[in-house]
Amino acid sequence: MARNVLYPLYQLGGPQLRVFRTNFFIKLVRPGTAQPEDTVQFRIPMEMTRVDLRNYLERIYNVPVAAVRTRVQHGSNRKRDHRNVSIKKPDYKVAYVQLAHGQTFTFPDLFPEKEQSSSADPYGEEQQQKQSSDPLRGGVPSWFGL
Repeated sequence: MARNVLYPLYQLGGPQLRVFRTNFFIKLVRPGTAQPEDTVQFRIPMEMTRVDLRNYLERIYNVPVAAVRTRVQHGSNRKRDHRNVSIKKPDYKVAYVQLAHGQTFTFPDLFPEKEQSSSADPYGEEQQQKQSSDPLRGGVPSWFGL
């Protein structure tokens, strides 16, 4: 018994061009070497292409992208486990995104240096005495006692 199954027709410019949810997770990373102010570094999955990344940033986050460069970083193969079997870290892809003309990116300062106040804290000494370690406990914190 044959069933008549109708599949939706592929239409150019149809719903295939819309982006709702992606199957990819990208990670913004701080570069190890100095990069220009208009370049941002991401760690992306191996399956993601530079076109996918450009669409991801432009359509979801409204970030103007001028160019995308990618490279594959091979995972190290130096570690060994307890059976002396070599353990390889997984490979990953690194993408360098150059923002459009005039756009810059700098990492926010999440932990700014606190200014030291000249006035002494009246509770500072008391807290220091409470937190000082007992030499007989060998560095075990007081909250860990039985």
